[in-house]
Amino acid sequence: MSEAENKMFLVSSSPHAHSGATVQRIMLDVILALMPALAVSVFRFGIDAARLVVTCVATCVIAEYLCRRAMGRQAAVNDLSAVVTGLLLAFNLPPALPSWMAVVGSIIAIVIAKQVFGGLGYNPFNPALIGRVALLVSFPAAMTTWSAWRIPAPLGGVEAVTQATPLGLLKTSLSTDGSMPYAFNGATAMQFLLGNQNGCIGEMSALALLVGGLYLLARRCISLHTPLCYLATVAVFAAVLYVVDPARNMTPLFHLLTGGLMIGAIFMATDMVTSPVTRKGMCVFGVGCGILTMVIRKWGGYPEGVSFAILLMNAVTPLINRATRPRVFGTGLRNA
Repeated sequence: MSEAENKMFLVSSSPHAHSGATVQRIMLDVILALMPALAVSVFRFGIDAARLVVTCVATCVIAEYLCRRAMGRQAAVNDLSAVVTGLLLAFNLPPALPSWMAVVGSIIAIVIAKQVFGGLGYNPFNPALIGRVALLVSFPAAMTTWSAWRIPAPLGGVEAVTQATPLGLLKTSLSTDGSMPYAFNGATAMQFLLGNQNGCIGEMSALALLVGGLYLLARRCISLHTPLCYLATVAVFAAVLYVVDPARNMTPLFHLLTGGLMIGAIFMATDMVTSPVTRKGMCVFGVGCGILTMVIRKWGGYPEGVSFAILLMNAVTPLINRATRPRVFGTGLRNA
């Protein structure tokens, strides 16, 4: 037997080719993509925005380190995933929220929603959204307390001053006297685009979030399928409602620019761990999130529906992956 025939080949498990991307690099890109929205929030809310971001990030990092040490696992804070969780949670909190509540939400996000399931890559639900929903259910008054903001008039100036978010003001007005709270026009849309509206600290400026989303697309950290299908579904759903009854429904642009839709579609629905991996699955996921968001906004008890919509779709992600997995080459559909 020749020397070539005696030669042994050691083959490692897949993947055999690596793109060069690492968890740390991807998380760093997400952090950089969130910086424009962070700058707007600090400019808009000042010290409160900075306080919440520092509190959530620090608590998430410490909680992950202590939790993994207590579980006998290797510390993984260097992958920056805890920093991203802290940032996203802070971006989904109102500016006046007490710091101790932000600490509670951060611990829930890291310990219960992430580490209990095994850490990064094993959590079935988005940790930051779990933390936000837990706070919303536990402290509804604090989570719906907003600072005053101004509604721009069509010709400049101020029409009114309110403490409600645009979505909250809309739902309250429709449920009380059945009228629209204000006229949504080009001037109002521009104000919302730039960040002159009330809400959680990270959802103020749709423009800043879109800039971050374009950066993630350029870096190939996310795919366009999920956010595009999400936003398009919301727009179509809102357009149908507006055509049917314009006296009780806002335009699609209003729904696209308000609430947590942009940050949810770009930064949370695209989470690699809790969203589908196939292109068809991403589209199904985005459409499902869009439908659920509009159903909750229109007929639900909360004015906002992004967090609940994404978490509900997280629950069916394994089913979506199974239903949309590609057929194995050379096999029939039953054997796929």
